[in-house]
Amino acid sequence: MRKLLFQSLFRSPLAEQPPLPEQAAVDELAAAVQRAARQRLGRSLSVREIDAGSCNGCELEIHALSNAYYDVERFGIRFVASPRHADVLMVTGPVTKNMREALERTYHATPNPKWVVAVGDCARDGGCFAGSYAVVGGVSRVIPVDLHVPGCPPSPVKILQGLLSLLDRVTASDTSS
Repeated sequence: MRKLLFQSLFRSPLAEQPPLPEQAAVDELAAAVQRAARQRLGRSLSVREIDAGSCNGCELEIHALSNAYYDVERFGIRFVASPRHADVLMVTGPVTKNMREALERTYHATPNPKWVVAVGDCARDGGCFAGSYAVVGGVSRVIPVDLHVPGCPPSPVKILQGLLSLLDRVTASDTSS
């Protein structure tokens, strides 16, 4: 034990340095999401995150959006506790049989206009959990999905890009009508 203690004093940690996305690019992307939300909704974008049965990898990336590095709340993206206050339902994981009804109720409790974003590969088709006796399948088997953000797990930057593409697509479809 003493030998390990002394080795740890003289050896650097084995952890890798995190990838460093360019801060200016992240700021520009988040500001673009804010502009699109204000143009479409006239206010900030409210997001309700729902874990439908995942391994929590995607949740960690979503929660990273609120940390001091990304801090997306400064750009008007808010995470809300109630689906009644949400514009976007961000669903992660495969939908388990125990979460199916809760997901449907959450969807129906969200006021219109509402959008559903399936985050991660498991939310698309069940991922590595597909075929399990406890899994219904991807989110689209239970509620309509407007956008899928691929990855296992997708990075916070990819999630922001997904939100921006969703708002751009919704705004474009409104102007073409």
